[in-house]
Amino acid sequence: MPSALVGQTVTPFLKEHVPSLYAPVSKIDASHTHDHEQPLSQNWNSKYCYRHRPDSKCRKAADEDKMAMIQTELEKLPSADQQAITHVWSLFSAAPGKHRELMIQGILSSSCFPQLSLVSREVQAQLKIDFISALPVEISFKILSHLDTVSLCKAAQVSRQWRQLADDDDVWHRMCEQHIDRQCTKCGWGLPLLERNRLRNWTRRRQLAAAQKSTESASLSLIPLSPPTLPRPNSPKVPSSPKRSLDDDEDDFASKRRCVSRSDSTAEDAVRQKRPWKDIYRDRWQIGVNWKLMRYSLKTFKGHTNGVTCLQIWDDTTLATGSYDNTIKIWNLETGEEVRTLTGHTRGIRSLQMDNHKLLSASLDGTVKIWNWRTGQCVRTLSPHSDGVISAHFQGDVMASGSIDHTIRVYNFKTGTTFCLKHHDDWVNNVKVDMVSRTLLSASDDCTIVLWDLDTREIIREFVGHVGHVQQVLGLPHDFEPDEDPAAAAAAHDSTDTMSVASGKSSSPIGGQVTDLELRATYGPGFVDNPDRPLPARYILSGGLDAGLKLWDTSTGNVVRDQWGHLEGIWSVESDSLRMVTGANDSLVKTWDPRSGRCTGTFAGHTGPVTSVAVSDALMASGSEDGEVRLYNFKLSDGCRRSTSPSTPSAS
Repeated sequence: MPSALVGQTVTPFLKEHVPSLYAPVSKIDASHTHDHEQPLSQNWNSKYCYRHRPDSKCRKAADEDKMAMIQTELEKLPSADQQAITHVWSLFSAAPGKHRELMIQGILSSSCFPQLSLVSREVQAQLKIDFISALPVEISFKILSHLDTVSLCKAAQVSRQWRQLADDDDVWHRMCEQHIDRQCTKCGWGLPLLERNRLRNWTRRRQLAAAQKSTESASLSLIPLSPPTLPRPNSPKVPSSPKRSLDDDEDDFASKRRCVSRSDSTAEDAVRQKRPWKDIYRDRWQIGVNWKLMRYSLKTFKGHTNGVTCLQIWDDTTLATGSYDNTIKIWNLETGEEVRTLTGHTRGIRSLQMDNHKLLSASLDGTVKIWNWRTGQCVRTLSPHSDGVISAHFQGDVMASGSIDHTIRVYNFKTGTTFCLKHHDDWVNNVKVDMVSRTLLSASDDCTIVLWDLDTREIIREFVGHVGHVQQVLGLPHDFEPDEDPAAAAAAHDSTDTMSVASGKSSSPIGGQVTDLELRATYGPGFVDNPDRPLPARYILSGGLDAGLKLWDTSTGNVVRDQWGHLEGIWSVESDSLRMVTGANDSLVKTWDPRSGRCTGTFAGHTGPVTSVAVSDALMASGSEDGEVRLYNFKLSDGCRRSTSPSTPSAS
């Protein structure tokens, strides 16, 4: 292009548009402002688009490699062609928005397909902007809160600003609320709580601090001048329970706890409060992954001379086991050593339950004993039945026991009253007390399950469906809701055991819309007349010697779901908010997903029938007729042996 033509066309265009594009205010505006002595506008970027504003977070730095390539290709052309191309770039850069749109439309209309393909590739790269940094913080948090764990961790690796937002406590607190101690309704993922013992200790400290504060003014004159003796840091801490004990030893222990300084607990709480929610989620996520991938360390406890019939894990530190050898053994789970043996029963132990101080045991010798398992002392012996006691369970001040004599005996230790419930025609294998709703569940060899009202001592509902002796029954958490279509849910996941299936057949629709009054009416007049009385568990789980695991709806008495997988009868069933565990006569332990009913794992290793199972957030234990107890620890640490196969036996 001749220089004269350039001066006639390009120069006037640039002279007109360049000042308005690059100057914050035009010359006319500046002279007008100077004459009237008015301050200049502070919005220096009002004439830039959102991408080219100097202060915009979306503004990208020039791509050095790209610009170097363009410069290299430009230098290969003749000087006149270089000048022409540069003039085109200059005209486009100086043009206002409307002019640019006209130029682009004209260029695209005259471009052929290879050129349009090049435009498409270049546009995709140029349109990528850091929207998280450009948006307000509140909107960025909203976007990040919809990500799953893996995506959120990847987002933290994008840049420092993304990491600051993705690691924010508000984002991870929402993740913890959505997944810890429950199954997420969106992704189906659930994480263990892991803080039950700390929560008990914290609750107990708060209660003791409140009691001490109320009596502080009255006991100032009795306080000794010397400070109280604090426990050694390496001394084992005795976790406490918010529930009241049936014996007097707990009161003595509570009085001793009052001497602990509150400053120590305050400092401990302060340190715990500073822990990021992401760290809290990470610890639980790792355990959840170990459960899913069946990675665990295995310990075997050998000490009983006969079959193990019952066991319980307490605070992930202590294990109690009962056996046909007439003894109860207390084990330290951290060291694997036997702490003590409780002797006193003259026949086999069939049931036990422990809390922070006491242990309740039921035996075939017809007695129920209450022990202080920390000292090994037998506090009280009851003889509630005329024959052997198969099961016993307590909650608060109420205890219930089931016997070979077909009866259920209920004790209220606070009022000193006792009464007998009669309905079953065979052995009562399992009883469960629920003092919140003041109801009781019982399972029997007559193949039935009964829900009792402890206020009226009448039957609320009888559940009929098992064709074999019902060995276990338990109520599920009140917030539990099964999947609407268990068969479809099971088919949507790859089961780890193709022989374990859940039947989608249901006798009652799930999730039916009923009013609170209609729901209360299904449990009898005792719940209608007292609208403040809590309802019993909506869903219960039972296992029997027919090898079936059944989920029941207590409001209708119908079977919601049948779960099959064991080859022989089920002896033991346990459950928490994330999984169900069963032990059966086929020497296998199986874990199940509560919502879908699918089998999530099968554990072999016992050489006899599995008669008892227990589960906590990170541990699972099983006891067998072979006299062994196998402990599966899913809270792996450095140095622990990782078991890739659940059926691999391990030495004790």
